[in-house]
Amino acid sequence: MLGMVLNYSRGLAEEFAEQPIKDAVITVPAYFNQAERRAVLHAARMADLKVLQLINDNTAVALNYGVFRRKDINATTQNIMFYDMGAGSTVCTIVTYQTVKTKDSGTQPQLQIQGIGFDRTLGGLEMELRLRDYLAKLFNEQHPTKDVRKNPRAMAKLLKEANRLKTVLSANADHMAQIEGLLDDIDFKTKVSRQEFEDLCSDLFKRVPGPVQQALSSAEMNMDGIDQVILVGGATRVPKVQEVLLKAVGKEELGKNINADEAAAMGAVYQAAALSKAFKVKPFIVRDAAVFPIQVEFTREVEEDDKSRSLKHNKRILFQRMAPYPQRKVITFNRYTDDFEFYVNYGDLTFLNQDDLRVFGSLNLTTVRLKGVGDSFKKHSDYESKGIKAHFNMDESGVLSLDRVESVFETLVEDKLEEESTLTKLGNTISSLFGGGGPTPETGANLTDSVQEEEESIAETGKEEQGEKQDQKSSTEDADGGQGQEKQQSSGQAETGSPKAETQRKQEGEKSEPQHPKENRETAKEEEPSKSSGDSTASKTEEEKIKAPKKQKLVHEITMELDLNDVPDLVEDELKSSMKKLQDLTIRDLEKQEREKSANSLESFIFETQDKLYQEEYQFVSTEEQREEISKKLSEASSWMEDEGYAAATKELKDKLSELKKLCRNLFFRVEERRKWPERLAALESLLNHSTIFLRGARMIPESDQIFTEVELSTLEKAINETTIWKNETLAEQNKLTPTEKPVLLSKDIEFKIAALDREVQYLLNKAKFAKPKPKREKNATKTDSGKNTTAAPETENTIPPTEGKQEDKPEDIDPAEEPVTAEKAAIDDKPGSDSGSKKGKAEAGGESRKNDEL
Repeated sequence: MLGMVLNYSRGLAEEFAEQPIKDAVITVPAYFNQAERRAVLHAARMADLKVLQLINDNTAVALNYGVFRRKDINATTQNIMFYDMGAGSTVCTIVTYQTVKTKDSGTQPQLQIQGIGFDRTLGGLEMELRLRDYLAKLFNEQHPTKDVRKNPRAMAKLLKEANRLKTVLSANADHMAQIEGLLDDIDFKTKVSRQEFEDLCSDLFKRVPGPVQQALSSAEMNMDGIDQVILVGGATRVPKVQEVLLKAVGKEELGKNINADEAAAMGAVYQAAALSKAFKVKPFIVRDAAVFPIQVEFTREVEEDDKSRSLKHNKRILFQRMAPYPQRKVITFNRYTDDFEFYVNYGDLTFLNQDDLRVFGSLNLTTVRLKGVGDSFKKHSDYESKGIKAHFNMDESGVLSLDRVESVFETLVEDKLEEESTLTKLGNTISSLFGGGGPTPETGANLTDSVQEEEESIAETGKEEQGEKQDQKSSTEDADGGQGQEKQQSSGQAETGSPKAETQRKQEGEKSEPQHPKENRETAKEEEPSKSSGDSTASKTEEEKIKAPKKQKLVHEITMELDLNDVPDLVEDELKSSMKKLQDLTIRDLEKQEREKSANSLESFIFETQDKLYQEEYQFVSTEEQREEISKKLSEASSWMEDEGYAAATKELKDKLSELKKLCRNLFFRVEERRKWPERLAALESLLNHSTIFLRGARMIPESDQIFTEVELSTLEKAINETTIWKNETLAEQNKLTPTEKPVLLSKDIEFKIAALDREVQYLLNKAKFAKPKPKREKNATKTDSGKNTTAAPETENTIPPTEGKQEDKPEDIDPAEEPVTAEKAAIDDKPGSDSGSKKGKAEAGGESRKNDEL
């Protein structure tokens, strides 16, 4: 069922985003346990969704609140309480905001979940159900012979009215509830006041402060440390809820500065963007908290005072209540030398009431059986055992998993320094450069790796490094663990690993420091500076290095078998079967939608066509016989729809629709063509007029300035003539036909003619746009007046000549004394006849301007 819901939700998202969706961040209630979280992941896998993360509702709300208030977050902690009352449950969360320093991105804001309280059954739906039952009681009192409770449809109507009534009573003191035809066509109408509603839900309002107290208790805080209380969820709009909550928290007011309905979804969207590679958002560190504690339980034999042996049950806390995650933990078993088993269970759940424990399910999570422990001890009998280490991981989704189990051994190994000649050292150096590097330590068939020493501790009392220290001081403890991110190195990268690494460090002048005892390390550090003092000192240092032992650690992988005790995961065959079933149901839904779409299309076509037959434009292009034939077929199809159509298959509905469309095709075609004629013919006539004017102007250009060839102009003239002739002949032929006959003047032909003629015109226009004007050659001219040479104005008078295209069509003659001096004319001022030449050049410029204007 959840897989179907996720599949439907993805469909809505894909329709909105207009692209397929494969990845998702899914919000879940904070009180979901391990079985419920795994179930959500399985449902998402059935829906073919890749879950980037399961994020708690309250955490998503807190993230949405913090993202838009980044500037208000600083190193000073801010404690915000979010009270979320939705339809089915209520969750109260205490969140701490502050900035922290990170290695990768510097100082960034962080939210840390400090405390969580919840009520699984307190919500707006319970209020609506009580109001529904109250309305049903009033109806039965008004009509004693009828029992509305026995009619599911009538009860659904009452629930819908109760929802509306609850919303209205949040703003009004009373309201009239009314339902038409509630039962047996009987209308129901009654008046309900807000006081009556509050009396019906009085016990629910008493439970409102419960989650607040649980959250404060889990966070070990009081209301004095809470800076603000913010309301989330639709049910918090009920005035009585706000009144009771305000009294419980003791604040002046309740914060309503967040979208109560979409805050969780928007927070999940931001987290999805942060996890996706397609978006880049500002970092915001999220540290969630585990609501339920988890512990490891195991049994071992102990020797009593009377030397008898008995079994002792041990418990080690793996994750405390409100422990932050994601986080890794390591539990170490020190006393086992053979195969054994241990159990992963929930810890102390006394803070839950009986109702919560009843719906919680099994308190036992997993039974872990280890195989191959004894074999690992036999293969490494020369090594000292450091215990069996179980590595646990609680990921970002809050799901606990056992990554691996390892048997760890340790021994002391002495370094042996060999005398090397100069050539040998040189050869080793060259080999290391090309990947030779020297021999690598042999590894047996047990897949052992040389790793770095790990220092791990478990927080049995909520503080780090207590369990490991107690284990080192006393050997009576069997298990120990680690908190925090484990640091691990692969084979050949550890300090005690490959000789290649040591050789390279020696050649680079570094001092190799394997895990020596403290005294030897101090001796080596103190004596190293004295190497340059003399050969005797250097020899002594080498002797110390030879004698100094180092620790070598070997890890052997242990086979483990897991049995889930709460809700077993689906096996691969069952999962594939469920996925196929979900796909089949999806296909059925799509086929149902396609059939309904086909039925609606057929029915709407019948009604629309029957109406069109009475419209004037359809009657104008059809005969009475044609309309009667179409009307008869439509009536038959309508009768078929009423009798057999609702049970017909999709293909049959589509075939019936195709048959009717084929029958009406010619009628619709004639109507559609007549609708398009006016617009298309007007566009063609306009193009013919503009093309003719353009052609006439192009032919008027003098031959010396002509930019078009005779072939180009002739081609345009031919296209204009042919188009004009086609239009006149086709219109004449069309006028001879009756409106009921198939037209010969088609809109697509008109569009083709328009496109062909426009193509010829555009070609010439583009050529004119980019054509370069032909260069004009200036000629000197002389003009005599009474036998004397007259020159232009002095050179000192520099006037900017007018640009082309802005001169008058008929330029006036300018007196030689007032004629402006151009750059070309200044070069021939000393020549006789310059005045005449100037006038002639100006006249030519004016003529060229007019030609350009015509173009």
